[in-house]
Amino acid sequence: MIQDIYPHKLNNRFDPSKRPDENSLIFSFSGLDLLIKGETLPRLSDLKGISADDPVFLFTIDGDKDFFLYRGAVSPENIPEGFEYINVRTLRGKGFAEKYMPLAIYTGLHLAHWYGNFKYCGRCGKPTRPDDKERALRCDCGNVIYPVIAPAVIVGVTNGDKILVTKYRTGYGHFALVAGFTEIGETLEETVAREVMEETGLKVKNIRYYKSQPWGIVCDLLVGFFCDVDGDDTIKMDESELKVAEWRSRADVELQPDQFSLTNEMMTVFKNGLI
Repeated sequence: MIQDIYPHKLNNRFDPSKRPDENSLIFSFSGLDLLIKGETLPRLSDLKGISADDPVFLFTIDGDKDFFLYRGAVSPENIPEGFEYINVRTLRGKGFAEKYMPLAIYTGLHLAHWYGNFKYCGRCGKPTRPDDKERALRCDCGNVIYPVIAPAVIVGVTNGDKILVTKYRTGYGHFALVAGFTEIGETLEETVAREVMEETGLKVKNIRYYKSQPWGIVCDLLVGFFCDVDGDDTIKMDESELKVAEWRSRADVELQPDQFSLTNEMMTVFKNGLI
């Protein structure tokens, strides 16, 4: 999965005292687009008109690679030669030489969304400022805003030696599993049962936790569960959300083309008879 970067280690400890030097790696996002050249992020020395006081420190990898965020898009005339803004969904399909780069990019995007979405206080409308002790944004009115993490579930529904696979109506084109965000006042297990019922009309039982995964592209934490179909296994697909929902035997499970997602790992362990 995207977080499986061993022997590398991402350290997200907040350190407001850190400032980039000329060789520090800088994230610059414009929506879902990242400024990049091949597999290389720009360094501070590449970005003209940006001082060391502009980027905010995000995290460190392996204790010696500091990543910073320039909060905003670089103006067209200042984009370094060879660099361009590329959608991070496109970058997902790349085979990065450094295995930690996809995790770094998605985590950087998650924080970029947070900083961008909370420039102003939702309580009084005044500009917020970074806290000097923890990863938070503060307002003079006393409001404190922490990074937003949205819980969501990935569900492997099994039916003996078959598993329920789906394809979204729009967007990602490969096979996936039932998935959805947790609603207010709902447990993760209740989310599992509700999402399966809404998308496929099936009841489930024996809900059991598998693994979790950060997925910064939509600022969520994915939580994987396996469960068994309960009773009638006739699928009643929600055609507004899905274009495919069907039972597949282990041999017939079609995996995704990369190893980044929790979804693909869950389909893989089922396909290989490990669950």
